[in-house]
Amino acid sequence: MQLRSDSFRNNARIPVEFAFGRPGDAGEPCVLAGNRNPHLAWSDAPAATKSFALVCIDGDVPSRGDDVNQQGRTVPADLPRVEFAHWLMADIPPSCTMIPTGACSNGITARGKRNPDGPAGSRQGRNDFTGWFASDPDMAGDYLGYDGPCPPWNDELLHHYRFRVYALDVARLELPARFGWKELQAALHGHVLSQAEIVGTYSLNPGVAD
Repeated sequence: MQLRSDSFRNNARIPVEFAFGRPGDAGEPCVLAGNRNPHLAWSDAPAATKSFALVCIDGDVPSRGDDVNQQGRTVPADLPRVEFAHWLMADIPPSCTMIPTGACSNGITARGKRNPDGPAGSRQGRNDFTGWFASDPDMAGDYLGYDGPCPPWNDELLHHYRFRVYALDVARLELPARFGWKELQAALHGHVLSQAEIVGTYSLNPGVAD
């Protein structure tokens, strides 16, 4: 299988229009951004494919939040890192091989998108902004579908966003109504015929190079 994007090149920086957060025009370390989903297209799936699943995972998220977004402090690059899901989609029909730019997300929805757009018959899971905003009374909610990059603005590490498409041997995965990354990983087990990946990078720290 192959996966490509017209929105960014593999292993290159993701444009700010596809991010959740961006540097502010007046010097603010982070303000809300366009949050559009990037274009994705895939090809050469096995003939036996009955559905696709799509994910976007940042594996460079700090494992500890003590220094995150704190003035006068930095998140050290050698801090152990964990995964953060930005997009989870299952049961994409085999006839669908492209997601157009902005088709599933075109802006930020406070408290999360309730019924995000997607290919007919597909289901979108909870991304990890659900947990990130859980204690914020203005933003708390279930964040379904795509919400883009917003790494800590004081992180010394460049973040890598792995967009991955799985070709599956089943038309519908066994998933709870509000599934997350762990549930999707478990459901994928034993059903993946092939997969493809493209990686984009992003940072809000002006001192971090691509």
